[in-house]
Amino acid sequence: MRIGIVVPFSWSYWGGVVEHAENQARALMELGHEARIIIGNDPPGLLTTLLHPRAGRHGSLPDFVIPVGRTVIVPANASLSNVCLTPQSMRRMRRAFEREQFDVLHVHEPLAPVISQYALAAAPCPIVATSHSAGGRWWKWGPRFWPVLIPRIDYLIAVSEEARRAAEPSLGGPFEIIPNGVGLPESPDPGDRRHHVAFIGRHEQRKGLHVLLRAWPTVHRRTGARLRVMGADPLAVRFLLRRLAVPEDGIDILGVVTGEVRDEELVQAKLLAAPAIGSETFGMVLTEAAAAATPVVASDIPGYRDVADGRMGIMVPPDDPEPLARAIVELLEDEPRRVAMGIHAREVAEERYSWPGIAARLVEIYGSLTSASACAGAAGA
Repeated sequence: MRIGIVVPFSWSYWGGVVEHAENQARALMELGHEARIIIGNDPPGLLTTLLHPRAGRHGSLPDFVIPVGRTVIVPANASLSNVCLTPQSMRRMRRAFEREQFDVLHVHEPLAPVISQYALAAAPCPIVATSHSAGGRWWKWGPRFWPVLIPRIDYLIAVSEEARRAAEPSLGGPFEIIPNGVGLPESPDPGDRRHHVAFIGRHEQRKGLHVLLRAWPTVHRRTGARLRVMGADPLAVRFLLRRLAVPEDGIDILGVVTGEVRDEELVQAKLLAAPAIGSETFGMVLTEAAAAATPVVASDIPGYRDVADGRMGIMVPPDDPEPLARAIVELLEDEPRRVAMGIHAREVAEERYSWPGIAARLVEIYGSLTSASACAGAAGA
């Protein structure tokens, strides 16, 4: 089967939907199918530096990635997304559709401009759509401006109940809940860990890094642990530390890292701190920690609540550094409990979030749509 995966964001900049699509493509190819990602891309150079101040990945693209245009920063869902708005992208997509002859098209964030919307309009094959976000300006205007596009979606998926609730008023239903998948490091040892606490997230208010930094002096004083900050620009983190009057003692600012570095850090850390304050539809960082057999201390918010349970970590009230610090210290000082939580977290990741199982379910959906399309074509012949 030939599967096109449409992502309205930039391959060049790390984010949950982009990583999801990359892992989806690789998992489908491992099952013997052909998969291509149609996505924005920002090659290195002065223009990219001016448009995108944060660091990105600008190496050679994998063979399965089809770039269709540059992106710009657009505020959405309490975040800054790198969205492809290039008008020429539609012409490039049309050529890709003609060349690749996809059997099915899987569109992520279907109402996001420009390429997701164009995919709904121009796809010559059945369409599956996955909703990831907790809302956004394109959800609000979608039914008003794109009433012809929405009925072209043949199958609706949401990554969580929170994502379904956000998308349902615009897209209708029904939805199937298929969570974000996660790669599984081989046989991580939950007991043999460095005295590290990991944080993964961009420097955005909703990720709650400011809450963790305010909690950290207490954690470092009582435990001697080191905080490993990944995904946020180092200059922005240091500016935040100065603004909060928090010393950098016990904090390692790693910046934007590769997936391989992130996974290695999680396998080595004693726990993951996930202090997001809201606007999260799925706890992807929680599943990444679970795959590494690493327990979590996470905010008790929708999205995270759907992933974590009381046996794989500790949930704390959001936007409050004191209970966050207490929970981190509590878990670091109780090694048997921490290890037991790591073992359970890995079991949850294997059972619910492994990519082979998720990819197999996607193939079932694609197969049912292509069969129905073939039958309809035969009936109309």
